[in-house]
Amino acid sequence: MTDALVDAGLLSPVRAGTPAEAAVSDTAWLQAMLDAEAALARAQARLGAVPHTAAEAITRAARAERLDLRAIAVGARETANPVVGLVRALTDAVKAEAPTAAEFVHRGSTSQDVFDTGAMLVARRTLRLIRCDLAATAEALARHAAEHRDTPMAGRTLALHAVPTTFGLKAAGWRQSVLDADRRLAVVDASLPVALGGAAGTLAGYLASARLSGPAADAYPDRLIEAFADETGLARPVLPWHALRTPMADLGAALAFTAGALGKIAVDVQSLARTEVAEVAEPGGPGRGVSSAMPHKRNPVLATLLRSAALQVPPIATGLTQCLLSEDERSAGAWHAEWQLLRECLRLTGGSAHTAVELARGLRVSPRRMRENLGLTGSRIVAERVAAALAPLRGAAEARSLLDGASREAEESGRPLAEVLGAVPGLGLGAGELAELCDPTGYTGAAGPLVDRALRAAAPPAP
Repeated sequence: MTDALVDAGLLSPVRAGTPAEAAVSDTAWLQAMLDAEAALARAQARLGAVPHTAAEAITRAARAERLDLRAIAVGARETANPVVGLVRALTDAVKAEAPTAAEFVHRGSTSQDVFDTGAMLVARRTLRLIRCDLAATAEALARHAAEHRDTPMAGRTLALHAVPTTFGLKAAGWRQSVLDADRRLAVVDASLPVALGGAAGTLAGYLASARLSGPAADAYPDRLIEAFADETGLARPVLPWHALRTPMADLGAALAFTAGALGKIAVDVQSLARTEVAEVAEPGGPGRGVSSAMPHKRNPVLATLLRSAALQVPPIATGLTQCLLSEDERSAGAWHAEWQLLRECLRLTGGSAHTAVELARGLRVSPRRMRENLGLTGSRIVAERVAAALAPLRGAAEARSLLDGASREAEESGRPLAEVLGAVPGLGLGAGELAELCDPTGYTGAAGPLVDRALRAAAPPAP
């Protein structure tokens, strides 16, 4: 295979070289479909519809390295899906080892059963990688939250200083979003179903190949689905889902949420890492963040990668939702459109989750710089607090009006808010009381207890 045919991740560095990228490669996808074929043969053998020796031969032959991946891919242009070529190649591989077993390959099955089951296996294997990385990220963020429970910093709304908060509360919020994402993925992971419906969702081919009739035929579909689910480790669906694409839409939604949760961390880190803010910095390393033109720069590349994925996955996942419009008993195009969309959602989110571990573990926090930035407004950041203290003395409306005027004067003159207020006749607050009220570090509200409560929240069980 020439370099022209290899998708090495040149245009998608967020997933290049990550475990998720390998988990959704063409080879991995081919192997998952072969795993589905082998599991089907074993399930049928458990019910006596296929000889055990044939199922064993099919399982031995179902190895991606034994097949010509490129030939199967090119051949799919003639059939609109890769399973037809895969079945031919697998049958030939089985025939070479056990000629009598070859006739039992893909017994009674259809392409969509194999492809969709393979897709669920790929998704499950990738979700496990993503969830492990989310757990590691949440653990690192919990450490930041605990260490900086009471580290004051400026809270910002609409890009401007609002009231003080703590970095611990910010980190706890990042962690909460990561845990929320993991919970969504856990629900989807547990419900990923096998696909078993036959040509038009009636399982007729499976019944015909088993040569059953009467009560035995009536019981066979349920027994086969149960055995197939057991062999693959996937869930048992209520109905065949060839044209009922809920599993794909659910996957897309959960992956989009996950990418977005990690993207929230990214945009915050980018904002806090600005030269003029400098409250956090990404972990360094040889060559990390270098600019091709500006030697002094160390760009926030990890956050940039996370943000790039967060901007891509939601619109791609929308495509999976659109594919719910699947006509009849199998779609001519909507089913086919899902494949690359699902792969992109999985590998972009997987790459983002893997990157987030490094960012969270290595994030450098500057409490000193946070304290310095709290003083940029000359205590105007705590005007709300002073207004609350004046309200019982001057009335809420007059207190608000007084603080509005004092804040404008402090901003225009460059004088501290406490100094401006101290010159107001009959204010009702002494110099010492004013100084205390105007100290931003003393106005973080319930940030500390909120951090404690968040850290007591249990993380989902590990995958």
